Amino acid sequence: MAGGRCGPRLTALLAAWVAALAAAAADEADLEHAPLPAEQSMVLPMTASNWTLVMEGEWMLKFYAPWCPSCQQTDSEWEAFAKNGELLHISVGKVDVIQEPGLSGRFFVTTLPAFFHAKDGIFRRYRGPGVYEDLQNYILEKKWQSVEPLTGWKSPASLTMSGMAGLFSISGKIWHLHNYFTVTLGIPAWCSYVIFIIATLIFGLLMGLVLVVISECFYMPFPRHSSDGPERSRESDEAHGAQRLQDAEDEKDDSNEEENKDSLGDDEEDKEDLGDEDEVEEEEEEEEDTLAAGVDGERSDTQPQGPLREAQEEGGPEETAEGAPGQPRPADSGVAQDTLRQRRSQQADKGPEA
Repeated sequence: MAGGRCGPRLTALLAAWVAALAAAAADEADLEHAPLPAEQSMVLPMTASNWTLVMEGEWMLKFYAPWCPSCQQTDSEWEAFAKNGELLHISVGKVDVIQEPGLSGRFFVTTLPAFFHAKDGIFRRYRGPGVYEDLQNYILEKKWQSVEPLTGWKSPASLTMSGMAGLFSISGKIWHLHNYFTVTLGIPAWCSYVIFIIATLIFGLLMGLVLVVISECFYMPFPRHSSDGPERSRESDEAHGAQRLQDAEDEKDDSNEEENKDSLGDDEEDKEDLGDEDEVEEEEEEEEDTLAAGVDGERSDTQPQGPLREAQEEGGPEETAEGAPGQPRPADSGVAQDTLRQRRSQQADKGPEA
């Protein structure tokens, strides 16, 4: 009886001991195959909320994408460079362009991987191979000083690049929404495109309506009567036409007044010339009259009076010959005519000079 009772107890103890050994072995196996704790990375992930940290101090940034093979090849080099960041007195960061499209637009990243150096808010593009030794020499030897900085509108802190960051952020959101439609919901790609086209048209119409309302309220008030517009335009056209006619008439009057003034001046000059000629003619006539009167007087003095003329006629040729010296001589009249001609020529010469 005692032997039969001890048998089951021994069996239970043996089973418990075997189970304990098996559990201990399993725990040891789990400990052996358990992964080691991951080493803490010295690379700081940069986002749209903390990217302004690079505006102070010295930084090196790397833009990458998880699917990019070239980016994956430089990951170990970048981690090793970050571990020596304290010795180099530099901070090291990285930007995932898939998760942060706004930052990729702010730095205008077009190729991957892309590296940037920042010193007190001044950014420069690093175009080296991205290996540890070259990165270390780039900082120690200050090779970045020979690289042209990104200034003006190209600077990531400028207003232009801020707008570019907004556009890239919108495009990233649209891309994520497209993936949600096609991958998560299983919608065909062409249906997703149609949805975006319709949404774009509706958004454009709404924005146009808003702009029209703003312009009507602040810049061009809506007219009360539709008929007032053509009437006002007609009145304004008539007023402009009348003003043009008035201006044309004024110009014509001014031109006529100038022509009248010119003609009056010419008439006055002609009258003065005619007055001078009349005076000259009157003087010539008076001189002719005086000369003619002198010649007549001489003739009357030289002619014999009544009885003397009869005696001369009776006396015959001899008396006539003797009385010949008392008659007027043709030479005297010729001299008078020459004198008159000289005076006329002198007056004619004086006339044009005046």
